[in-house]
Parts: sequence; C-alpha cells; structure tokens
Amino acid sequence: MFDALVTLQQRAALANPLAGSDKEIAFWFHSHLTQNFVSLLRTFSFFGASESIGLILFCLVLFFLCKRWWPSLLTLIVAVPGGMLLNDWIKVLVHRHRPFVDGPIVDWSGYSFASGHTIGATLLYGQLALFIVPVIKGRRWRGLIIAAATLFVLLVGFSRIALGAHYLTDVLAAIFFGLIWLALCLVVGKPMRRSRYPLSANMIEESNAIFVPVAEASEAPTNPLG
Repeated sequence: MFDALVTLQQRAALANPLAGSDKEIAFWFHSHLTQNFVSLLRTFSFFGASESIGLILFCLVLFFLCKRWWPSLLTLIVAVPGGMLLNDWIKVLVHRHRPFVDGPIVDWSGYSFASGHTIGATLLYGQLALFIVPVIKGRRWRGLIIAAATLFVLLVGFSRIALGAHYLTDVLAAIFFGLIWLALCLVVGKPMRRSRYPLSANMIEESNAIFVPVAEASEAPTNPLG
C-alpha cells in the first residue's frame, strides 16, 4: 500500500507541466514579502479560512432550519463541508509538501495539494451564487453576484500563493475540484428539488400565495380610476 502511494505521488509530480512555473512564482513572492503585504494577504485569505466559512455555514444552517428549507439545507451541507472533507483526503493521498514550511513571516503546516482555503471559498461562494442567482430577475444583478463570488475565490487563491502556503497548481486544482463537486451536487440533487430554483420554490410555498386563473381574473371589475 505504501509503495503504491509513493508511486502515485511520483507520477503526480512527473505529470505536472507547471512545476517550473510553480517554483518560480513561489520564490518570487517569497522574496518580495513585507509585513504590510502579508497583512493585506492575510485579510484576503480570511475569506477562505475555516473560521469564516464555519461562521457563514452556521448562520445559513440556522436560517434554513428556521425556514424549513430542507432541500437547500441538505445541498449546502453536502456541497461545502462534504467537498472540503474530500479535499482533506486528497491532501493525504497526494502528500505534497508546501513551498515554504517556515520562515521569518510565514509558518505553515500540513500538505499543499490542493489548497483548502481556495476550495472552501469556491464551494461556499459558488453554492451561495447557485442559491441566489436563480431568484434574481435582473441580468445585471446576476452578473454582479457571479462576479463577486469569482472575486472572493480569486483573492483567496492569490493570497495563498503569495503567502507561500501553496503553489499555483494547488490553487488551480482546488478551483477545478470545487467546481466539479458543485456541478456534481447540482446534478445529483436536482430530482430532490421541486423546482429548478431551490430558494424560489421555498419562497413561493411559504408565501401561501393564491393563484387566480387567467379566465377568472379577466372577469374581475376594472379599476374605475385606471
């Protein structure tokens, strides 16, 4: 089993066409780090930290529980924590070391591939976008939400590279794995949802709205002031 794992790690290293660029980018940022730059990067990185993701998830779970939106709750739990746990398994399987384990500014532990912060941001903000976008009517607002989610992910990924916590390929792989996992959850969970839009179906059901047939509505008296 151990020999097979070592062979897999060696093949992964040989199959990386960006190995040279990985090291060049990592060393360049490491040589240009300053305390102020690190403070800014840590702010970006916070959007993908386990503490911030856990807090947002906790609030969303409480919200869905209060609203009794069970399909959305199940989708959220499987998509975000489930995908992050899968990434932890990938880290152990690949067993790739970080670009810099310690230094005057940074001090990292654990494995590098794939970036946990980046996949967490991809899963959380991506799933939030999947919840919100279908219930937004304006195309401009939809684009703004997608752009905001993308910006959060890119900022987190950039910060992890610049801080020396991950290689470029660690971040790219995390985004790729996160998108694939979200797509898989979307396809598998589709039969579970009554509507194409997970939140809008819950909103319509909760509103107790009464739908009047068109034929009957046309017989209603018109507004004399209209």
